[in-house]
Amino acid sequence: MRAVVTRVRHASVTIDGKVNGQIGQGYLVLLGVGPDDDEAIASQLAKKICHLRVFEDEQGKMNLDLAAVGGELLVVSQFTLYADLKSRRPGFSHAAKPDKAIPLYEYFMECCRNYGFHVEHGEFGADMQVDSLNDGPVTLLYDI
Repeated sequence: MRAVVTRVRHASVTIDGKVNGQIGQGYLVLLGVGPDDDEAIASQLAKKICHLRVFEDEQGKMNLDLAAVGGELLVVSQFTLYADLKSRRPGFSHAAKPDKAIPLYEYFMECCRNYGFHVEHGEFGADMQVDSLNDGPVTLLYDI
């Protein structure tokens, strides 16, 4: 799995002109699923992200996690994280097919909810517009 995690002040995802999900302070997670991924990997990634300490404490150091700031997650499926960029036109054959990717995308979100977090999301395979106010900016890449 691959995830781009951005610390945000707020974020939303819109589909066909309607807001499908929105959060206040927290993480915007762009999530890609690879063909060899499984529930163990999804669970491991959810744990890493949910316990990530990148919010500032009283001394201005990145020392607080999502729970400490009452944060939320907006998870957006992003098969393009598995793009083959050898040519000018990306190929996407390295991403998991929907029959595998959708259940793992949903399982990842379930794991985050099980840690006690409010999780909003986009719609797998939809044309989405994602809006966010990056905080920092702090953006991290996970490749598990």
